Amino acid sequence: MPIAEVSPGVSLAYETFGDASDPAVLLVMGFSAQMIAWHEDFCRALAARGRYVIRYDNRDCGLSTTFDDHPVDRGRFIDAVSSGNIPSALAMVPYTLQDMADDGLGLLTRLGIDRAHVVGSSMGGMIAQTMAISRPARVLSLTSMMSSTGEPGYGRAGAGAQAVLLSSKPSDREGYIAAAEAEMVWASRRYGSPALLRELAAESYDRAYYPAGAGRQLGAMILGGSRADALRGLRVPTLVIHGLDDTLIDSDGGKPSPTWGTTAPANSGPGSSTRWTRTPAERSLPHGFPGTGPGLCALPPGRGRAPEGTPGSAADPLAFLRAVP
Repeated sequence: MPIAEVSPGVSLAYETFGDASDPAVLLVMGFSAQMIAWHEDFCRALAARGRYVIRYDNRDCGLSTTFDDHPVDRGRFIDAVSSGNIPSALAMVPYTLQDMADDGLGLLTRLGIDRAHVVGSSMGGMIAQTMAISRPARVLSLTSMMSSTGEPGYGRAGAGAQAVLLSSKPSDREGYIAAAEAEMVWASRRYGSPALLRELAAESYDRAYYPAGAGRQLGAMILGGSRADALRGLRVPTLVIHGLDDTLIDSDGGKPSPTWGTTAPANSGPGSSTRWTRTPAERSLPHGFPGTGPGLCALPPGRGRAPEGTPGSAADPLAFLRAVP
């Protein structure tokens, strides 16, 4: 597994697919999830469509740099945030979403890539948004999936989903794998699969079991603040995708708002959480590439019309990546 130093003291594990001469797609995974959550078959499907695909482990996850000398007591941190003691909360967290965004951009630099399509999932969507805001010249397009802008009142987690997200998982392999089934609380009601959740949990545990990083990533995410004002002025081609059944980040994080502008419902109705799964009809795009069911497809105001195949439908987000040079 190649590892690249992206800044002093921070190195990222990464993997590439396809021809390096093709336009690059940087895949940014979400909270405490390793890059393997971007399924290899999915990466190869993108590469087969003429894109150079890069997936990587965020800092404090997988095989990338960890920050063991900065332990975060998750309970104390949440208490500080809940009580409004933000200075105390900030003092507990050693890095920010901007630092995590700079990691991804640093990886592109190390790979000799000036500009890339950036695709972020969940917390990865927040990181991808931050990349586009801070370094728009380096982002060919932004795809924000099952994420939010950080605006208060939008994209909130349901009580059950939040309880699962913040719960401590068993440290033994068997218990860790079994506990993954609890994530069905935010899975697609139509396509969710306990077996696939267990499969990914087993692969993740065997590759790099490291729960300590979750508290620090959570801190960076919670303290990231609202990106709404900056996104309103963003001049980067942008696609927003969100499943209507998502209970971890409510779908109003991707619905019409002054931030994202015009949003067209895609096959409105129950069934899609946009949380990863794999369906018989989607074998060429494993782990439920968005569009397998009802969701939302949006472009911010002033960014032009969506590429052919995307207006009013999230059925082919690949068309978006193909249409933007």
